[in-house]
Amino acid sequence: MTRSLAEDAEAAERLLTSGTMTVEGRIVQASNATLRCDIELDGVQAKCVYKPVAGERPLWDFPDGTLAGREVASYIVSQAMGMRIVPPTVHRDGPYGPGMVQLWIEPDPEVDLVALSRANDAAVRRVAVFDAVVNNADRKIGHLLPVPGGHVHGCDHGVTFSTDYKLRTVLWQWRGKPLKPLALQALAKIRAELDGTLAERLTGHITPAEVEATRHRVDLMLKHRVHPYPPEDWPAVPWPPM
Repeated sequence: MTRSLAEDAEAAERLLTSGTMTVEGRIVQASNATLRCDIELDGVQAKCVYKPVAGERPLWDFPDGTLAGREVASYIVSQAMGMRIVPPTVHRDGPYGPGMVQLWIEPDPEVDLVALSRANDAAVRRVAVFDAVVNNADRKIGHLLPVPGGHVHGCDHGVTFSTDYKLRTVLWQWRGKPLKPLALQALAKIRAELDGTLAERLTGHITPAEVEATRHRVDLMLKHRVHPYPPEDWPAVPWPPM
């Protein structure tokens, strides 16, 4: 069976990096400029999401112009953990300047996202582990992208990697519960890589202090071996939750 682009990271990254993009339209629900595009390279075609840095809305708690880089850093971590949660994502120039370009994932329309976000689902639980590592400050229900076969992708990772604990998510059903063996393996794997080339790759998109904070979060999860609890001084659930 031929692997999809979502499963073939090398092919997807090549397409996203070098393909010709044609803007199809804007996703108006997004708070930042988010464009859906067609992309083509050597006869290979796909849909993608393009978020130009120029269209990022300033935030009080994240430096201006850094959201696209955080999306790419999230993809790098997702791949390093072996989880494939974040769809293939690159940073490149586009029709409206540099920005993030991510493979479009069409979610399974048969899945009830609200029910999925509340379920004791193994694929969603992996998303919760990933979010704790990248310190995701905005995991909404609509950011879950389930696909046929049971795998769950996630999108919108622009507000991640803060040095302050800002985990804000709809996935708190596992708080304080023991991490699964596969999650601990993924955490151990990425912790080892954070002392090597992975740190260098991330520093191209986030600051050295944010890389060090990521090491610290992983160390805490490996030490206590449980899913984290909500922060005490920060809203635990994004609003609106969808």
